[in-house]
Amino acid sequence: MNPPATPGPPTDLAALDRAVAECRRCPRLVDWREQVAREKRASFRDQTYWGRAVPGFGPADASLLIVGLAPAAHGANRTGRMFTGDRSGEVLYAAMHAVGLASQPTAVHADDGLTLRGTRITAPVHCAPPANKPTPAERDNCRPWLVRELELLRPTVRAVMVLGAFGWQALLPVLHQAVWLVPTPRPRFGHGVRVDLAARDGGAPLAVFGCYHVSQQNTFTGKLTPAMLEEVLRAAATAAGIGEVPAG
Repeated sequence: MNPPATPGPPTDLAALDRAVAECRRCPRLVDWREQVAREKRASFRDQTYWGRAVPGFGPADASLLIVGLAPAAHGANRTGRMFTGDRSGEVLYAAMHAVGLASQPTAVHADDGLTLRGTRITAPVHCAPPANKPTPAERDNCRPWLVRELELLRPTVRAVMVLGAFGWQALLPVLHQAVWLVPTPRPRFGHGVRVDLAARDGGAPLAVFGCYHVSQQNTFTGKLTPAMLEEVLRAAATAAGIGEVPAG
């Protein structure tokens, strides 16, 4: 008998999201995410944790992609949806709602009715890492998922907003591997930085924006304020062609 055929890459984002949720490529991350889901935080002890890799969130025809770092142990690793159930998500979704990209300012659980307008949220690492610090090997193991996500979004995506230096450094080689021309030396991360990348396929270019991460360290110290976040979101949404975005 012939061996079973090796499955090809997911052909749409729904299939990609299902495949991501089943991923077990990184033993350290699998062990950690499942340990957190068993032991739980006391305030969530009556809840069932997701405890798996967290797929991207948002429409399949998104023109703006937001790229974070990795799921939080008691946030997305608990709820199963990007930036949902933690303070970083509270800041991000409130700002997205303020500029017209989210249907509501809060993200409490995966069935709370939140929808995104023309925007998808993903991460270079899909599992919650210990101390919020994935290793370079874990980042590289997860890279094919992000490459495929960008390939599937290629017909519609026109802008990317990257939260933090880790996401920026992880994303640029992925963009180059996909279809966009990333210059050498690679552009440096900074809050409010914009880099426009031409495409090798002759299609639409991509506008890439840097933004400080919505971590508690940044938001509690004032390094990132709601106004700063909304300003970059509004610029990225405009570059993505998402209609009229209200000004506060």
